Amino acid sequence: MKKLIYILSLTLLLFACGQKTIDLTVSNPEKNSLEELEKQKKLYSEQINSISTDLELVNTAIEKLSGDQKTTLVTAFEVNPEIFNHMVEVQANVKTRQNLELYPEFGGRLEQILVEEGQSVEKGTLLAIIDNAGMQDQLDQIKLQLGLTKTTFERTQRLWNQKIGSEMMFLEAKTRYQAQKKQVAQMKEQLARTKIYAPFNGVIDEIIARKGGAMVPGMTPIIRIVNLNSMYIESDMPENYLANIKKGSKAVVTIPVLNEIQTTMIRQTGNFIQPNNRTFRVEAPLKNSNGMIKPNLNARLSIVDYSNPKALMLPLRVIRKNAKGESFVFVISAVKNNTHHTAEQRFVSLGKSKSEKVEIIEGINVGDLIVDEGVSLLVNGQKVTRIIE
Repeated sequence: MKKLIYILSLTLLLFACGQKTIDLTVSNPEKNSLEELEKQKKLYSEQINSISTDLELVNTAIEKLSGDQKTTLVTAFEVNPEIFNHMVEVQANVKTRQNLELYPEFGGRLEQILVEEGQSVEKGTLLAIIDNAGMQDQLDQIKLQLGLTKTTFERTQRLWNQKIGSEMMFLEAKTRYQAQKKQVAQMKEQLARTKIYAPFNGVIDEIIARKGGAMVPGMTPIIRIVNLNSMYIESDMPENYLANIKKGSKAVVTIPVLNEIQTTMIRQTGNFIQPNNRTFRVEAPLKNSNGMIKPNLNARLSIVDYSNPKALMLPLRVIRKNAKGESFVFVISAVKNNTHHTAEQRFVSLGKSKSEKVEIIEGINVGDLIVDEGVSLLVNGQKVTRIIE
């Protein structure tokens, strides 16, 4: 306090001296010569500069003693933990395992097509019939022969049970009967190949063949059937994500052409690394309640490869780097008089980033005040004034 009184007294003394000197005014300057006026002007300028310098020194001393120094204005925010899910995004394709072209197992003319395109069918529905080339007539004849051999065998067996007849006659009748049964079964199996059945519930997407056309087994497609209720998304992931992406990992699917976003999870990861591009396959199910999702649509698959429920996240704009490439932020001290702080340079270790924010692995703590606006003007230990918005 005594120092402050002394400085104020000195200020008044200097001001009084300056006032006395400045009082050397010319009563009638119009009558003085130009040379005298120039001298007066120079004298006044020197006195004014001297007094201004002394006044600045006094103001600086007053600010230093009163603690009211000039400070840099900054804004700051408090660090709080938050949920952080880092996601990796890749291109993907929409697929279904129930998308099938049906081929004939029997060669011949396509006799009937029993469905239409767009028709919904259930598993086991008869879709088309190929001309059996007289196999049905052959089967009817073999069935008649089977009836005769069956009757012969049953009579021979009754006689044999009564000890009548030879064992050889009994065995011959039994063999002929069993051979005839197998022949009938084989003929039925061949005849069944002339009919095309729906292998699963679905929709007839396309009728490829035409009635009357020649069918070549395994070569000529007849019908395409699709089930849109069992859709899934498939993509190839780089091998460096193998340890982080597993069965059950959360994922988000975006289908741009439908403007649709679905939340799903990985249900399968491949166990084989493609040698040509060093990737492994991932698969996730899709819901298709309205039937708008079609096979082979382009999509984006975003998979959570890292999660931290209590991450310390900072905006990238507050992160600074020095000449060595080390990252740092400015943390301000505890509140003094509600606004005055000291800026501390704090080196930090960065983790994964998302949406212009980055996780801080170490270097800051919960509750720290991180400088935001004005950070580019700071040096370590600088006095700052926090603007509270």
